Amino acid sequence: MARTLFEFSLADEGATGALASQIAARLLPGDTLLLEGEIGAGKSAFARGVIRARLGRMEDVPSPTFTLVQTYEDPRGDIWHCDLYRLTHPDEALELGLDEAFETAICLIEWPDRLGDAAPASALSLSFLANTHAHHVTISGPDPWPERLEGLDV
Repeated sequence: MARTLFEFSLADEGATGALASQIAARLLPGDTLLLEGEIGAGKSAFARGVIRARLGRMEDVPSPTFTLVQTYEDPRGDIWHCDLYRLTHPDEALELGLDEAFETAICLIEWPDRLGDAAPASALSLSFLANTHAHHVTISGPDPWPERLEGLDV
């Protein structure tokens, strides 16, 4: 059962990147992060931070808004960055090959509500909220996420 693990206030994109880097170091193939929140809440900035931290360089990380999926080769496990905003049915996500990617890759899913029941039960959820002074993120997930994220701090 998923439970709230952390809540952070992210003052700027640097703080978002720092959090992304800490989480990126703990990810394994088969892990899925569900990135929830309105447009401009910080989902894409977080995903970029994870990808750059995993690849160890300032990679150009375009938004997958139009392509739906951008993939990155990481020797420790391929990364799928998905923006499902334009999908209208969960079957469309499965047509992208996400069911297999959930098993073998690190998946960063923006607009995970489009997955319906196809979202992995083991996924870590990050819910982003923006206001005028900072972005906020609430992180929740089932076991073993509490142990894997122990010591997380921004």
